[in-house]
Amino acid sequence: MTMDPAHDTISGDQADQRDVQTNNFAEMGSSQPHQEPRRVNNDPRARQQKGNQVRRDRRDVHGWVVLDKPIGMTSTQAVAVLKRLFNAKRAGHAGTLDPLASGGLPIALGEATKTVPFVMDGRKRYQFTVCWGEERDTDDIEGRPTATSDQRPTREAILALLPRFTGVIEQIPPRYSAIKVQGERAYDLARDGEVVELAPRPVEIHQLTLVNQPDNDHAVFEAECGKGTYVRALARDMGRILGTYGHICALRRTLVGPFGENDMIPLDQLEALCDRAASGEGSLADALLPVETALDDIPALAVTRADAARLHRGQAVLLRGRDAPTCSGTVYVTVAGRLLALAEVGNGEIIPKRVFNLTGLTASPGRNERN
Repeated sequence: MTMDPAHDTISGDQADQRDVQTNNFAEMGSSQPHQEPRRVNNDPRARQQKGNQVRRDRRDVHGWVVLDKPIGMTSTQAVAVLKRLFNAKRAGHAGTLDPLASGGLPIALGEATKTVPFVMDGRKRYQFTVCWGEERDTDDIEGRPTATSDQRPTREAILALLPRFTGVIEQIPPRYSAIKVQGERAYDLARDGEVVELAPRPVEIHQLTLVNQPDNDHAVFEAECGKGTYVRALARDMGRILGTYGHICALRRTLVGPFGENDMIPLDQLEALCDRAASGEGSLADALLPVETALDDIPALAVTRADAARLHRGQAVLLRGRDAPTCSGTVYVTVAGRLLALAEVGNGEIIPKRVFNLTGLTASPGRNERN
């Protein structure tokens, strides 16, 4: 698993018009495009488009939705679905979750897209099942077998191996990955039959544990890792060292930066909430987490309304007086409890880097206190 920042933000009508991307977990083109349910448009502001299609004017929606992505849906499809459900102007995801995988896919709407890098740089946690005895060209269940073995690892051998895959390790990404090679995606080159040689790169695995060994052919693991780690490559490399081969046959992401399983909402529940909101029985704001949720690890700095006005215009603010904050580096600035900007503190001043305009639909007040 890894993230592809090149496709993080979809704005305007791109999510509706761009081609559905194929699986960069398997990248074999075997999954069928996701068919979204047709929705009746009752918005009186709707305007007639070409043919019989009707489309509403998009609106400003700001916040995070952590989708419990179902198996079979690409991350791009998921963003397009949420963008339509919320009728949002802008949307993007914070790290690709491949079609074969389920679990947490944080989707940023509106001004939350400005905080995507902070989520992408956070830790991820996965639970995955390795099938022993067979290596595949995609390192997952959808690929073609490339090597087989009758050997199966014992529990003791697996446990003895885990320390070698903990900490900072060198990892060769899968050939079927979104990494660019001379301007081309590695998975595109691999599909065309070209030999893709990817250089090893350092990744950090904070924790790797054996959860279960239901039978001789399978083992269930949990990994907590940093940015850029490929779980597929982890399964491949463990299989080789253990004297057998291995590939991923099941994968679920349970943590992305500050977002855990308690924050996830299944697609059917989200669609039901949208239906209730359309009939006046609820609000889409109930599905949103505040924009600043992505900034949990960053200090917050409150300023006066006068200083807020300067920052909002992109002007620096001097820190003076005995009550001036002593922190330095990146902070997020608030005024009257409301997110205003991302800024850098240093040399006695606050320098705004990203200013937020949260006019429109935002998270319900109760969503500021998460379970």
